[in-house]
Amino acid sequence: MKNRYRQAAVALFGATVSLVAASNAAAWTLKEAAAPYSGTTISAIFLDRPGYKAAESLIPQFEKETGIKVKWDVIPYENTRERQVLNFVSGGDQDIALVDVVWLGEFASNKWIVPIKTFTDNPKLADPKLNLPGFFPILLNAFGTWNNTIYGLPFDNYSGLMFYNQCMLKSAGFNGPPKTWDELLNVYAPKLTNASKNQFAFALQSRRGETQSADSFMRMLWPFGGSLLDAKFRSNLLSQQSQAGLEFRQKLMKYMPPGIVDFDHAESVNALAQGQVAMITEWSAFYPTLTDPSKSKLGNCLGVATEPSGPAGLKPALGGFSLAVNAKAPKKKQEAAWLFIQWITSEEMARPYLEAGGVSARTAVYQDKAVQDKFAFVKPMVTSWQGGVPDFRPRFPEWPAISEIIGEWGTKMMLGQVSVHDGSVEIGKRMEVILQKAGYYDGKKPLLK
Repeated sequence: MKNRYRQAAVALFGATVSLVAASNAAAWTLKEAAAPYSGTTISAIFLDRPGYKAAESLIPQFEKETGIKVKWDVIPYENTRERQVLNFVSGGDQDIALVDVVWLGEFASNKWIVPIKTFTDNPKLADPKLNLPGFFPILLNAFGTWNNTIYGLPFDNYSGLMFYNQCMLKSAGFNGPPKTWDELLNVYAPKLTNASKNQFAFALQSRRGETQSADSFMRMLWPFGGSLLDAKFRSNLLSQQSQAGLEFRQKLMKYMPPGIVDFDHAESVNALAQGQVAMITEWSAFYPTLTDPSKSKLGNCLGVATEPSGPAGLKPALGGFSLAVNAKAPKKKQEAAWLFIQWITSEEMARPYLEAGGVSARTAVYQDKAVQDKFAFVKPMVTSWQGGVPDFRPRFPEWPAISEIIGEWGTKMMLGQVSVHDGSVEIGKRMEVILQKAGYYDGKKPLLK
């Protein structure tokens, strides 16, 4: 599936917001807008990641200015979707929805989240400085926009990057990281692996679940020109390009730590931080962890680059979330939740959020040379975002069921319990059954992405 920007829709929406802003700019302040909601408590789900800790450190500022109390539960990523779906269905008390790129279609199609137009059309709630075009287009589209409607604002967004131990590479005779996946496998990996010393070239987070399906399996398709589905939503896993990417992953495993199929993000990041591996491809959000002396031994040895290129070029992974308003929440809490979402993702808060350890989706903050010099991940991340991502993980409502299939059979592939070819056949067959039942092949459902 090719990534198609919905620039016209965003531009039209931006024009509408600009009209509201023009009439409202002189008078609007967050404090005055929030006055009717003072004393209201809104609830959210956060993850145990740097971007959420950054938000937590800034929330007291919002609470002091608005009188709105923000509370949150920190839960593991793998439990987040299920927890929220149960909350939506049961009418629970979660007011802010945390929307992963692959949950957007499900949440929006079920009308569990509120289009932001509900709030931006209200001059009492709409910050004149919202500036939707100030978000990276790929992020506003991928994480917030479904079927030409904006539901959420990008939050905790990141590109896949290569983090590496410069000192280990230098000791092995390398002046920088590999530029291509082929170079990583055939040139770097043999010299950086010494299993007898528990030292390995690379770690690819691959734990069964969304980590396996998105961070491991899909990551190896795109650079080789492969994809999960073709233009007609049929499996593309048996294409020469897709097979090449998945076979490459199998070859690379000999240079990864034992038990790599049990590595989640924390294990992958820690393996680099403690000197067990020389390179990882991980989300830019983990830069604060790798630069924290209490969690990482890397110090000045940390290097950051774009992910390696494959035969199809630079095709980095795209990850992250948007914050949206829960449609099941009471109206007053919906509006208070919107004020928080609008504030935490604003251009005004982009620099404080970045300084606190988050990754902003705003373009302006990364144009500051001081920011580029201070945060080594900025340039490769912006390069990745500006270059575009070739293929979102499918964002349709059926993704969670398909992800489970990939998690199961992708793990079996890595463990050698099934060949890459046979595993691809099983995934394709089971995936197409789901899509058939959903109506994608009989014209009952448009091929939304």
